[in-house]
Amino acid sequence: MLWGNGMLILILGSGLYFSVMTGFFQIRKFPVIIRETILSVFKENKADKKGKNLSQFQAMATALAASMGTGNIAGVATALVIGGPGAIFWMWVSAILGMMLVFSENVLGIYYRYKNKSGEWIGGPMVYIERGLGMKRLGAAYAFFCVLASLGMGNLAQSNSISTALFSAFKIPSALSGVIISVLAGIVIIGGLKRVGKVTEKVIPVVSVLYILGSIIAIVLNFKEIPHAFKSIFEGAFGIMPVAGGVSGVLVKNAASAGVRRGIFSNEAGLGSSAIVHASSEAGGTVRQGMWGIFEVFVDTIVCCTLTALVLLSSGVLEAGAGLDGAPLVIAAFSKSFGGFAGIFVSASLSLFAFATLIGWSFYGAKAAEYLFGQRRVIFYKIIFSAGIFIGAVLEIEVAWRISDIFNGFMALPNLVALLLLSKVVLTEIGNFKK
Repeated sequence: MLWGNGMLILILGSGLYFSVMTGFFQIRKFPVIIRETILSVFKENKADKKGKNLSQFQAMATALAASMGTGNIAGVATALVIGGPGAIFWMWVSAILGMMLVFSENVLGIYYRYKNKSGEWIGGPMVYIERGLGMKRLGAAYAFFCVLASLGMGNLAQSNSISTALFSAFKIPSALSGVIISVLAGIVIIGGLKRVGKVTEKVIPVVSVLYILGSIIAIVLNFKEIPHAFKSIFEGAFGIMPVAGGVSGVLVKNAASAGVRRGIFSNEAGLGSSAIVHASSEAGGTVRQGMWGIFEVFVDTIVCCTLTALVLLSSGVLEAGAGLDGAPLVIAAFSKSFGGFAGIFVSASLSLFAFATLIGWSFYGAKAAEYLFGQRRVIFYKIIFSAGIFIGAVLEIEVAWRISDIFNGFMALPNLVALLLLSKVVLTEIGNFKK
């Protein structure tokens, strides 16, 4: 019900609406976006002098940490198993259109944010739903769904993927992995906003660069299969049957559904989560914060997910019918190039990505819990979140993914409605942008 045609149309249609209304801002202004985001970090990275809020780089790293988790590795493998190679094309579509959803979320997040009694910024969909639409109950509903999603997608799925990867590579029991991850994550999470920012700004750049380089090496070693990989992506996306020469609507639907679901799981477009952390950045500027959202989706889905997909498709593991899914399937693909080292490489990359995602999503959930219950009671959420990591580590992988999809859908519905109703604010802010 949540991820049927209605949801696909709502997400892709909303992204297309903002793209058309802004003249495909994400493509037309891409050079400006790069200059105003990642290139600007080398010129300025100032944190709040009082230490209450995140620096611009920490906000970006935390947002990427929350999105660049298992979706970039295990999620891509799952999309290929469920929807075939064509799912990757629909991941691209959801990313390109989703860029403008994340852009709009960040714009509204900055526009309507406010400071709490401790001097920390509070923003995100629950705030712009309340202040922009005057619907406090709907804002509270979104915050409640965000708490649930942080325990599902941000917790269960991540800890499950870590334990699965560690067992596949090192035969570490899932229960032991769960205990270790719970303790390490708990130390960071209970430490508060600044500790989260300090961890993500150190982990994400390093693991991202290493994973991208490793993927490029694996693709280069199998470069002869790359043309076939792209051919299978486009044939699968449009339901073209190579043998019969016909077109299958079932293939298109499966590919689109799997691609969009896993794309959103990866880049979180339409969920509104990125706006929560960007609203906590001391850096101002609504449109500039929106540009950071576009850059994050580009790195997360267009770059990292595509590299994972090409490694999988060029390795031949899907055609071999290995019967694998998630992290084990990715390990099997990298083994074609790296041999026995593949398990260590993939497990380490996935574990670090997923751990960073745990940290990032704990921040989202904590802010949503603060909105619902007040700042003093957030500690109870953090304790529950840390304990939930153990549960995720011992769950069956299919259960973890299904729970994540359900909670994602609950977050997306009120947020997308708010984005469309507040679209005039987004368009006005773009019109006021001078660069």
